[in-house]
Amino acid sequence: MSINRVNISGNLTRDPELRATASGSQILSFGVAVNDRRRNPQTGEWEDYPNFVDCVVFGARAEPLSRFLSKGAKVAVEGKLRYSSWETKDGQRRSKLEVVVDEVEFLSSRNQQAPAGAYQAPQQGYQQPAYGAPVAAAPAPMAAAPQPSYQAPVQTPPSNEVYDEDIPF
Repeated sequence: MSINRVNISGNLTRDPELRATASGSQILSFGVAVNDRRRNPQTGEWEDYPNFVDCVVFGARAEPLSRFLSKGAKVAVEGKLRYSSWETKDGQRRSKLEVVVDEVEFLSSRNQQAPAGAYQAPQQGYQQPAYGAPVAAAPAPMAAAPQPSYQAPVQTPPSNEVYDEDIPF
């Protein structure tokens, strides 16, 4: 039995590249930098050594993800490894190992990842989904509209009739 699962978290090394196949299928490519920490044998200090991992998303999720990802964004990616090899026009053999992405989790807010001067969407009502599909931000409220204050729900403790044996896990 073999298991082909990859979990990485790091920062995008470049803006994602969205392209389409001749049949119209969407493909999103991006890179993630992941640090490997090692002790320097000369100094004894811990140092970060970057690893650059190519990632690819296929299908309907590619286009929406391209709108929410940008260079520098911190993400967690889950997927599987895929090996590709090809021959260049001048006859050289090339190969690479990349992650075919199943899930993307946004670890930084849009305000933290957007480059200077870029449009900032309103953040009220915005939630970052763990599966990579975009969730639209709530429309900005009008300036004259009063804002209701949020009150956290009060949690009551369970009754004395609930015992550990009653919990199904």
